[in-house]
This record gives sequence, C-alpha cells and structure tokens, in this order.
Amino acid sequence: MSAGSGRVVVVTGGTRGIGLGLAREFLARGCRVVICGRTTGAVDKALAELGQGDRATGLATDVQDREAVQALWDHAVATFGRVDVWINNAGLSAPRGPLHTVPTGAVRDVVAVNLVGALNGSAVASQAMAAQSGGGWIWNMEGFGSRGEHQPGMAVYGASKRAVQYLTEALVKQTKDTEVKVGFLSPGIVATDLLVGDYTDDPDGFDKVKKVFNILGDRVETVTPWLADQVLAARKHGTRVAWLTKTKAMRRFMGAGFTKRDIFAPEAD
Repeated sequence: MSAGSGRVVVVTGGTRGIGLGLAREFLARGCRVVICGRTTGAVDKALAELGQGDRATGLATDVQDREAVQALWDHAVATFGRVDVWINNAGLSAPRGPLHTVPTGAVRDVVAVNLVGALNGSAVASQAMAAQSGGGWIWNMEGFGSRGEHQPGMAVYGASKRAVQYLTEALVKQTKDTEVKVGFLSPGIVATDLLVGDYTDDPDGFDKVKKVFNILGDRVETVTPWLADQVLAARKHGTRVAWLTKTKAMRRFMGAGFTKRDIFAPEAD
C-alpha cells in the first residue's frame, strides 16, 4: 500500500508551478488532494489537468484573508473528513531591483501572500489539527532568503521568506509535545513562471544568471516526486526537507563542464 493512501493533503497555491506538481504527485501516491488558487477559473483549470475526479477538489482562496483560509480548511473537511498534511506553498515574487524601485503595491502583495498567507495557513491548520484525532503535519515552503541568502535586487522577496523561516521555527516550538508536527520544505531552484517572472523587465539580467540556474536548477517534474515522497515519509517534528543541498550544489558545479542542461527548454531532461 502506498505511503500516501487515503491521506488528505491541502496545497495552497496549487494551481500552477510547484504547487500543481506537488498535487499531481500526492494524487499519484494515493492521497486525496485539496488545492487553492486566487480565482475559481484557475482552480477549475488545475483540477481538469489533474483529472482525478472525486479524489481532488479545490476552492478559490485569498490566503491573506484568515476567514478565507478557514473556509478552505472547512471545505477540505466537508469533502474528505479531515486534513493530514497542510502545505503553505502560495507565493509571489517582486520585480528585481533596488528597494526604492519596487512599487509599493508589489511590496504589499508579496508580504501579504508569502508571509501573511503562511501565517494564516499555519494558524488555521495548527488549531484545527490539534483538535482532530491524530493531529497532522504543517509544511512551510522555503525560498531564496529563508536561510540568510543575499543577492542584489531581492530585498522584498528575501525578507518575506526570511520571515517565514522565523514563523516556522516559532511554530515548531509552539507545537512541541503535541500531535501537530511542523516541517520546512525547500524545493531549491525550480523553473517556474515565478522564477522567470522575476526577470520580466530585465532580460539581460536573466541571460546573466541563466547559466547558474541551469547548473543548480531543476524542472517541476524532477523535484516534486522527491518532495512528495519525503513529506509522506516524514516522522520527526521540525525536520527540513531540502532538494538542493550544499553537497549537491558543489557536485553540480564540479560537473558543469561535462553536463549540458537547459531547465527552461520544453523538452529538457
């Protein structure tokens, strides 16, 4: 029997990119899956792509609204009876550049989705899981800046993810000695519209970093099967599941001259 058989997994931001990839992999492992996105149209499109009938459902959810996130939990429980795994994956990026050039609205949106969204998801899931038999797992998605990385032009996104790191550490301590378990989920560099979108107004900048991305990065379909397996197999509270470790990064740089990769090409390996 699959490790995921019958388990109910909620993936916020599950209509595209890593979130959609995770939803697909959890379904392949026998889980029942709930996704959310910003619009009903996006949710319906993703569910059609997943094509799993009554094992997948979704709800348009504004993750920066606590009541909307609670409604997502309630929808999952009404459909499947409980939630075993909750993944705070929803995220936005900001245009790269000096802080003073990033529009106020973009700053507000990134913080609202990346940080407030994770806060809301963690609050709703931790309270509800503590009240249900067997508890459950909460996973917060790491990103650039989570562990103190710095790069020019990344102040807004990096700050939001650094704050999510603090949130997750605090939640680990808060839920210690309970049936609620918490983990850090780190997908590394993945070729998604979120990554490419950072360089919409800076094609020259993208050309400069593309070589590094092709060394260290991967495609959604490469990373998400491994992440799903690790999430379902996790047992230790406070664990960190990381795809791109320092050792793996070093090996890739050492072998870069012998291996040609293009993670942005439609048919790339």
